[in-house]
Amino acid sequence: MTEALTVFADAFQGFCGFPAAPDLDKLAADIAILGIPNGVPYRDLGNPYRAESAAMPRAVRYASNWLVGDAAHYDFDLDGVLFDGKAVRAVDCGDVAHDPTRLADSGRWATEATAKILAAGALPIMIGGDDAVPIPFFRAFKDQGPITIVQVDSHIDWRHEVGGITEGYSSTMRRASEMPWFTAMVQIGQRGVGSARPQEVRDALTYGSRLISARAVHAKGIDWVLDQVPGDRFLITIDCDGLDPAVMPAVNALSPGGLAYFHVIDLVHGLARRGRIVGFDIVELAPRLDLTGVAALAVARIIRNLIGAVVRSGQVGR
Repeated sequence: MTEALTVFADAFQGFCGFPAAPDLDKLAADIAILGIPNGVPYRDLGNPYRAESAAMPRAVRYASNWLVGDAAHYDFDLDGVLFDGKAVRAVDCGDVAHDPTRLADSGRWATEATAKILAAGALPIMIGGDDAVPIPFFRAFKDQGPITIVQVDSHIDWRHEVGGITEGYSSTMRRASEMPWFTAMVQIGQRGVGSARPQEVRDALTYGSRLISARAVHAKGIDWVLDQVPGDRFLITIDCDGLDPAVMPAVNALSPGGLAYFHVIDLVHGLARRGRIVGFDIVELAPRLDLTGVAALAVARIIRNLIGAVVRSGQVGR
């Protein structure tokens, strides 16, 4: 994997101060942070070699270290310290390399890196990148099924292609629907207008995806949402624009009316209590637009809640 991985600079610490673990062939961990910083931006929307969210992993790592605090500090979201007194091996594996002139290779590297984390028995927590990078992340789970995939997003991402590109950020969940290890799909937070046309909505419903709008979440609450989620093995995939701009102002597609911060962390904790979380990714932060750093801080806190939830549910730690 030496071609596929590069480690962030030694002067910069890993997420929440976790130690660096760049050699995935020797990985010994319960939880592994992995950055996949780029994606597949559409050519008709600007420079094909620039992804707005490419700086997301570094921004989130920075927020986690300087604004969130370390694992020994009391976290009121968790009602305790991060690892709850348990021995948890949490590491940061660095970032998967990306070559915009070799998109197929870049995707393969991302899949291989994630597969190595899974083979080591660790929980992969991926920080994007745009919403194309979950596609190669999802492919690494082919031996992990059956899995219910739970998406938080303002959009349903069911386009087959946009401008001839079939693995861009509008096709994420359609590509997931073609992966047989995902046996159920719940999509949470839709609102407003996105790339979906009526046919994409019909395709999602015909497949069996359960679409839960942001309005329904606000009206009925997260406990009701959790009751709509089948299965007991979950992969959670979050596009930052699924949250309201009051919480997440620095995204590529702003849309008012999204989920609140506590909706998202209560969803994460609820799924951890109901079953096993086998993977997690969060994408589409646009650090250039994050003038105060609050959006990166929110992402860091969501990841910390995910870690705290799996520790408290007994899925990791001794």
